[in-house]
Amino acid sequence: MRSTITGLTAGLLAVSSGVAAQAASREAVEGWDSPPACVHINTDWRYTFVTNDCTSAYDVTVVYRDGTNVPCRLASPGDIISFPGYGTQGNKVLGVALCTTDGDT
Repeated sequence: MRSTITGLTAGLLAVSSGVAAQAASREAVEGWDSPPACVHINTDWRYTFVTNDCTSAYDVTVVYRDGTNVPCRLASPGDIISFPGYGTQGNKVLGVALCTTDGDT
């Protein structure tokens, strides 16, 4: 039993570190910058919510697998902003990205 748990733990660690490395390499390739950890994303088929739990405002957008382009929006501290979800066709939401709104100079 103990060897099974140890093996499962090692496997989960390997998978989770691989996912983190894949996310880091995706950001480098696609050129989008992730916001700090205090900006959270929650997705479902209809809506994607971005919550800013930071003390600073950030301009954010959502990145989709199929390249759907959604406007950059300002997320002030405490804001919850809605974006389109992944839809009934299963368009994957890859994450939230920092961007520049038209009002920024």
